[in-house]
Amino acid sequence: MERKSAWTLYSKTELKKVDAYAKAYMDFLNKGKTERECTDYIINEIEREGYQEFGSLMKKKKKLVKGDKVYFCGMNKMLLMFQVGTAPLEEGMNILGAHIDSPRLDVKANPLYEEGGFAYFDTHYYGGIKKYQWVTIPLAIHGVVVKKDGTTVIVNVGEEEDDPVFFISDLLIHLASEQMEKKANKVVEGEALDVIIANSPLPQQSKPKDKEKDKEKKAEEKEAVKKNVLAILKEYYQIDEEDFHSAELEIVPAGKAREAGFDRSMILSYGHDDRVCAFSSYRAMLEVNDARRTTCCILTDKEEIGSVGATGMKSRFFENSVAELMNAMGCYSELALRRVLANSFMLSSDVTSGFDPLYKSSFDKKNVAMLGYGFDFCKFTGSRGKSGSNDANAEYLGKIRKIMDDAGAMYQMSELGKVDLGGGGTIAYIMALYGMNVIDCGVPVMNMHAPYEAISKADIYENKKGYIAFLRNA
Repeated sequence: MERKSAWTLYSKTELKKVDAYAKAYMDFLNKGKTERECTDYIINEIEREGYQEFGSLMKKKKKLVKGDKVYFCGMNKMLLMFQVGTAPLEEGMNILGAHIDSPRLDVKANPLYEEGGFAYFDTHYYGGIKKYQWVTIPLAIHGVVVKKDGTTVIVNVGEEEDDPVFFISDLLIHLASEQMEKKANKVVEGEALDVIIANSPLPQQSKPKDKEKDKEKKAEEKEAVKKNVLAILKEYYQIDEEDFHSAELEIVPAGKAREAGFDRSMILSYGHDDRVCAFSSYRAMLEVNDARRTTCCILTDKEEIGSVGATGMKSRFFENSVAELMNAMGCYSELALRRVLANSFMLSSDVTSGFDPLYKSSFDKKNVAMLGYGFDFCKFTGSRGKSGSNDANAEYLGKIRKIMDDAGAMYQMSELGKVDLGGGGTIAYIMALYGMNVIDCGVPVMNMHAPYEAISKADIYENKKGYIAFLRNA
């Protein structure tokens, strides 16, 4: 089946729109490198567009009516947006669902140690990564430290031009003959992903004048680099070593999203999976104010580790929030809730693999998404014999195809890669448990789960067009 590049169809006016949308997305990437930062960024934007926090609104005892816009925030790491439509809620909602967590390195509870004149943070990798990709690149530290008195200290180091960065060392090639014989998944072990954070010892206060003082000096010199780090943390953040016990610190690639290629047609950045779909999902919600059915945007956490935990899609946060919404509309019952969920339509807004000509043997070229050819529908994910997947119904696909074609949104149909080579999953199968129609729909990504991933500007532009059409017409 012949496919056309989206770039060949744009007028000069539309090319400017593509570029402007890409610039807005890059700003989101630069300011949202963790799920907490994404949540803060989005809340600030949607509140300017009239969305109100549900709990605050209910304190005014306001009943929700057509056109009302509300959001629910879960533990500062998960976000739900709703706009009430004209149709009865029992007819179902039109739902976009993406995730805002990305693969990274998490700092352990007892992370700080000194070895060989260096101070390190001990880490535990989060999500599926090729561990060797994380060495010798500039890294930044983002997150929060919560002290015993409840004070939250925000940490963000490594992004500004005059900030220091951090790194993980690698063995020099001159001594790497044994290392180079190892399998790729053993070249760098998980316990070797410790981040170098300092090299200078704590300055001595005074010079010793006798043997007793000399003993004291030697005691002071022990772990002097670690002590220097603690002194810096105390000075700038007022935190002690024990405060790491209640911290969420994430190690991510340092630096901003960049345009890629002489033609500037692509974006190279950390976190496209799945912030590219999260961005288009919430932006589509802001542009649709005339939908008949109630519209919903889910921005969830923990997808990269199985959607577990209180902020993952397997939690009851979404279901409980829908119940609260119905109660505020005066239409809640347990049976009505089940009908709302079962009658809903959903696009599981998640990325798919983009064809890489250098590794073409891993793809079925007839059934893979190409960068620059529009966003993508994946009828099923999973692995091997579709294990662990949601397999969308043909009737639903037919409905979706008509919506996209009528809107002039460019899309593709694909699978992740060749059968039996691997696989992956999304939140689609979790939402399908309610009986609703769900299909995966997102942007093709090259270098998925690497520190720097690549996407096409054209694909994210078409993706938003598709999401808008779905919210209005599904």
